[in-house]
Amino acid sequence: MKDQLLRTAADFDNYRKRARRDVSDAERKGRDDFLKELLPIFDNLERAISHAASHESSEVRGIVDGIQIVLRQFQDTLGRLTIMRIKTVGEVFDPAHHEAIQHLETADFPAGVVAAEVQSGYVQAERVIRPAMVVVAKAPAEASSNGSN
Repeated sequence: MKDQLLRTAADFDNYRKRARRDVSDAERKGRDDFLKELLPIFDNLERAISHAASHESSEVRGIVDGIQIVLRQFQDTLGRLTIMRIKTVGEVFDPAHHEAIQHLETADFPAGVVAAEVQSGYVQAERVIRPAMVVVAKAPAEASSNGSN
């Protein structure tokens, strides 16, 4: 009877731990899904600022300043949640953090290095929320064809 009681107590303790872990996983998944919905809005705000910066006029300046304030608030909030932007341009391509969408022949970057960022990626404690979409450098065709002659 005592052994049965100890087994039941151990089973219940394991159930409690598993239930806590399941709740934690569900909360994290919900937070990740919500963040994935917000990130495109953040991307569009950044695009709006870069586009408006090319049209410097006094009328646009106020709007740009307002958008920059909203972006800063968003970045501060991500920082408090320990969500960081994935480093891209100039970094070695890492398939765990980057999604290559194109290769670019260039002498500006060594082969296998990210040459441009198309869409920002984000991580939280080494867990990728959204991979960065990048363009990866490759050696120019002239250099590779000269080496084979």
